[in-house]
Amino acid sequence: MKKYKETIIYSVGLALLMFLLKWIELRFIIFNHSFEIYVGLIALIFTSLGIWLALKLSKPKIETLVLEKEVYLTPSSDFTLNTSLITQLELSKRELEILSLMAKGHSNEEIASHICVSLSTVKTHNQNLFTKLNVKRRTQAIEKARRLNIIS
Repeated sequence: MKKYKETIIYSVGLALLMFLLKWIELRFIIFNHSFEIYVGLIALIFTSLGIWLALKLSKPKIETLVLEKEVYLTPSSDFTLNTSLITQLELSKRELEILSLMAKGHSNEEIASHICVSLSTVKTHNQNLFTKLNVKRRTQAIEKARRLNIIS
């Protein structure tokens, strides 16, 4: 062991000296190029943030589509108005009039001008009809009213 003692001490000394020189070199690089390092880190952060945000914003949103089958009913000559159901649903004459105009394909604006009321009044009647018929759309209301013999 005595024979190798000087070699081991010399090797450890060289290793420590090499470590010290590399550490000084690293500090020199960092201090002399600190601005470039900070700019690089900031650029890396913003690039990562931009990519993440772009992926979040461009992710397709899932939409549920409700497809309705249109039923074309031909008005029959033997149509009988279901007055008992109209009374049961508490449909007013104005609501029935608006429902029949809706069935003829008139828009809310056309209905409002035809019966001389405001557009908001027509929309209120529409909402009342939708609630009473338990539907969500005009087409559903018309189809259900025809099926229940409320309109022809």
